[in-house]
Amino acid sequence: MFDLPVYVAPERFTDPRAALEQARHIYDTSVRHLREAMLRHVSGQPGGPLERRVRAHYPMVRVQTDSALRHDIPAAHAALSYGFVAGPGRFETTLTRPDLFGDYYREQFELLLENHGVELEIGTGTQPIPVHFAFGEDGHLEAQLTVAQRAALRDWFDLPDLGAMDDGIANGSFEPAPGEAMPLALFTAPRVDYSLHRLRHYTGTSPDGFQNFVLFTNYQFYIDQFVQAGRAAMADGHSGYTAFIEPGNVITRPPGAEVLPTDAGLPPARLPQMPAYHLTRPDRSGITMVNIGVGPSNAKTITDHIAVLRPHAWLMLGHCAGLRNSQRLGDYVLAHGYVREDHVLDEELPLWVPIPALAEIQQALERAVADVTQLDGPGVKRVMRTGTVASTDNRNWELLPGNQPQRRFSQSRAVALDMESATIAANGFRFRVPYGTLLCVSDKPLHGEIKLPGMADHFYRERVDQHLQIGLRAIELLRQRGIDQLHSRKLRSFAEVAFQ
Repeated sequence: MFDLPVYVAPERFTDPRAALEQARHIYDTSVRHLREAMLRHVSGQPGGPLERRVRAHYPMVRVQTDSALRHDIPAAHAALSYGFVAGPGRFETTLTRPDLFGDYYREQFELLLENHGVELEIGTGTQPIPVHFAFGEDGHLEAQLTVAQRAALRDWFDLPDLGAMDDGIANGSFEPAPGEAMPLALFTAPRVDYSLHRLRHYTGTSPDGFQNFVLFTNYQFYIDQFVQAGRAAMADGHSGYTAFIEPGNVITRPPGAEVLPTDAGLPPARLPQMPAYHLTRPDRSGITMVNIGVGPSNAKTITDHIAVLRPHAWLMLGHCAGLRNSQRLGDYVLAHGYVREDHVLDEELPLWVPIPALAEIQQALERAVADVTQLDGPGVKRVMRTGTVASTDNRNWELLPGNQPQRRFSQSRAVALDMESATIAANGFRFRVPYGTLLCVSDKPLHGEIKLPGMADHFYRERVDQHLQIGLRAIELLRQRGIDQLHSRKLRSFAEVAFQ
């Protein structure tokens, strides 16, 4: 027997806002039930000690259709690569954190109703909520529990179950059991909750601050420039941005803006592993920048988790080794292909899967280079080369006997090498997040120009600010063109989930 909140039977909706409110009601009731039981378990709160195992479930959304045909839909939505199911059948997913994902869920509901003209079913699902996730990403239950209480936690509550939060749907390996519904979304609710907790841990900021356009870098110099830009935007007061958030959830707002109780963050004693900074806009169309550090493992880790937020694009701005003698230090490389020698995604995304360049991102980055450098077409070609980028998991690849990778890089026509870009692009492809890469040549080890402290310091002073400005300009261009131009059909399979 379980101590359960009131079960809400599936109810049919044709109003996406009403459907969202029902999901919100179920989620809030479930979370409150778990929190109250945990308080009784920890400190003997009113209601007495626990007598039965406590459980609550995520809300779910279900849609059923008998036809693969789509209705006549508004022109603004006709070109979208998401919002519809792949064929007739029953489709479901679990939902979490409507406070964070409310706008996203409502848009997905609206598109399903427009495309298929069927009703949405919202009700209590069958997936239990792990008690840790009922407290949000700020909850740290272990700190409040005695050793005996921690040992007994599994007897009274559901704990996170890795079997319920794998990436089989995103990887294309998920096969529903007989009679089981097909998925509506890439991620189940517990998988989303898991990543929300990890984001706070790795970046030092709440997932609420993350924006739909994300910049990744592998050097703190870029972050320093982004912090300057963020604070300048707040001092300006007319930038269109509403807040600048730094690790520890330290929030700066424009002059005259209302200061909220949640703004009272504290700088951390030490920076987290991959610190994040956010220039926010009310519709989440602002910019998040993350210093992922060095290496493909970090690149995979952070994109695994940011992907659950369903951003509109992520871009890599970093340094690379130039592989061609004709390149100069400070030249840019716009990646149009990737050699994946990073190996961190070999199990999830086989090497035979091509990672295509996305025209919308490529055009924005090339235009941004021209805008920021004030160069014309031939001038842009003198400072930027488009070509293949190789990413390796061996930081000292140039020290291998006989320099073994050289032949592979030459055969692939690679013009640059780094450790993160192919991972970020491949995970963007895997998770259906538009991606792009613009690197800056900081050394040419095959041609005797290796990084030395004095050379590196001069290079960083000369190029970092311009490179960042190009990234910011590219995001402005993508935002202006509209997200309906971004989510390429190249990223969608022929048996795709409906949710973006």
